Amino acid sequence: MIKLFQTKYFILLWLFVSCCFAVQGQNKKPVEEITITSDAGDTRVTVNENGQLQVNVSSRHEAIFKKAGVVRYSDFGAKGDGKTDDIDAIAATHAYANRRGLRVKADDKSTYYISGKERSAIIRTDTDFGKAAFIIDDIDVQNRNASVFTVSSALESFKLDKITSLKRNQQKIDVALPGPCLVTVTNANVKHYIRYGLNQNNGSSQTDIFVVDKNGKVDMNAPIIWDFDQITDITALPIDEKPLKITGGRFTTIANKADSKYTYYNRNVAVRRSHVTIEGMEHRITGEDDHGAPYGGFINIGDCSYVTVKNAVLTGHKTYSTIGTAGKPVSMGTYDLSVNRALNVSFINCTQTNDINDSKYWGILGSNFCKNILYDNCTLSRFDAHQGVANATIRNSTLGHMGINAIGSGILMIENSTIRGRSIVNLRSDYGSTWQGEVIIRNCVFVPADGKPMSASLISGSYSGQHDFGYTCYMPERITIENLEIDDASHPDNYKGPTIFSNFNPEMKDNSYQEKFPYVKTKQVILKNVTTASGKPVRVSDNTFMFGAVKIKAD
Repeated sequence: MIKLFQTKYFILLWLFVSCCFAVQGQNKKPVEEITITSDAGDTRVTVNENGQLQVNVSSRHEAIFKKAGVVRYSDFGAKGDGKTDDIDAIAATHAYANRRGLRVKADDKSTYYISGKERSAIIRTDTDFGKAAFIIDDIDVQNRNASVFTVSSALESFKLDKITSLKRNQQKIDVALPGPCLVTVTNANVKHYIRYGLNQNNGSSQTDIFVVDKNGKVDMNAPIIWDFDQITDITALPIDEKPLKITGGRFTTIANKADSKYTYYNRNVAVRRSHVTIEGMEHRITGEDDHGAPYGGFINIGDCSYVTVKNAVLTGHKTYSTIGTAGKPVSMGTYDLSVNRALNVSFINCTQTNDINDSKYWGILGSNFCKNILYDNCTLSRFDAHQGVANATIRNSTLGHMGINAIGSGILMIENSTIRGRSIVNLRSDYGSTWQGEVIIRNCVFVPADGKPMSASLISGSYSGQHDFGYTCYMPERITIENLEIDDASHPDNYKGPTIFSNFNPEMKDNSYQEKFPYVKTKQVILKNVTTASGKPVRVSDNTFMFGAVKIKAD
C-alpha cells in the first residue's frame, strides 16, 4: 500500500477527520489507475483491456532500484528514440517511484515521444528531466484536458462544514487542524468579476483561498480579501511541507490543428502540490498554422502555495481569433504560464524564445484568484491578473508588448524594471479597472509601445460607471512614482506630454454625468524624479474633470 505520509502525521489526521469533519477526496487530484506487482517474472509494463497500466517489477530490479534510490524511464521500457510512444513507460516509472519513494531520472541523450493518448504521469517524488528532450504531439489528442505530467499531493482534502461565514482580513478561523492547510471557500450565491466587453459573462462565484496553521491562524501575508456572509463550500487541503523539486527537461509541443474556438488545450505540466520548485525547464512550440485552439499554460499552477519556477525558457503562443460572447471577433488568450487559485508563486530568471515585443504572440502569463505573485529578473511579454491578484511584485525585469495588466488589491510593486507596453500598468477594463490598494513604481524605465509614436499614459484603464462588476471598483488609493525615465522621444506631432492617468471615461466631462456604480478615485499621487526624453512635463490626465480632486505631490 502506498505510504501517504509519515506515521505520526497520518494518525493525527485520521483522528481529526474521523471526529470532526466529513471527509471528501480532493476533486482535482488525479487517480493513478495503475496496478503494481512484484513476482518472479521480468520487469514489464502492459495495458489491460480497460486501458489501465499493469506494472510488474522483478525482485532483482526491486533490490537494484532500492539501493540506487532512483529509477529511469528506460527501466520501464521507454525507448527514447523520438518515435516510439513512451507515455506508458513514463507514467509507469512515476507510479512505481511514488510507491517506493524513489527519485526519477530521465536519460540525457533520449528523446521521449508523447502521443495524444489519454495518459497522465503523476509526479510525487523529485524528478530530474536533465538534458532529455520530450516531444508532445497535440495533432490527434484523445483528451485535451489531460495533463501530460501532474505534480500531485497524496494528501486528502476535507470539508470544514462548521465554518459558515468569514470576514475580510479575519486573522483566525475557529478550527483545529492536523497541520498547515490550504483553505478554499466559495459562496455560489454571490457573483464577482461579471465581465464586460467582447468576452462578457455572468461572473464567477465569490471565492477566496488562504493558508492557515494547525490552530486556524491565517497567514496574513495572503489575507482573506472578501466578506463571506454565507458559505456554500469550504475545503481544507493539508499542505505537503517537504519540498519537491523538478529539474531540467527540453519540451517541444507540436501545436494542435483544432478550430479556433475556446476549447483550451491543457497538455502540460500541472502543479497541484505545495512547496514545489521547477528549475531549468524549457518549452518550445512548433507547427503553429493559421488556426488552432488556445492553450491553458504549459506550466499550469493551481490549488497550491509556495511554488517557484526558475531559470525557465518559455514560448509565447501564436494569437488566434474567434467570435466572442458579444457576437464579435475577439483575440483568444493563450498561455505558456498559467496560475489559478494559488498563493506565493515566484517566477525567477525566466525568459521566452520569441520576441517579447512581437504582437503576433499572445502574452505569456494569465492568472486568476491568486495572491503574492512575483516576477524577479524575468524577460517576458506580459504579466496579467484576470480575476484578481492580492499583492504582486515585478522587479529587475523587462516586460514586452502586453505589459502589466492587473486588477486586484494590496500592493502592486514595480521596481528596477523596463516596461515596453502601452502603459506601465493597465487596470483591466473588462473587470472594472479596479485596484483596492497601492501602486509603487520605483527605479524604472518606461518605453511606450516599444518606442512607437503614441500619447503615453502611465496608468491606463476604462470605467463608465454603468456596469455592475459584482463589487465596488477602486483606483489605487495612492500611487508612488520614484526615479522613472519615460522614453517618449518618438511621439505624435500633437503630443502634450505623458499623463499619469489615461482618459478612463471620455463621457465624464462635468457633474451632469452620473455613475450608477461610482468609481472610488485615487486620493494621492507622489512623483519624485520623473523625467521624459521629450522634455515635456508629466500631466495628470486629458480628463482634467475626472481626476481634478487627485492630490499630486511632486518634488
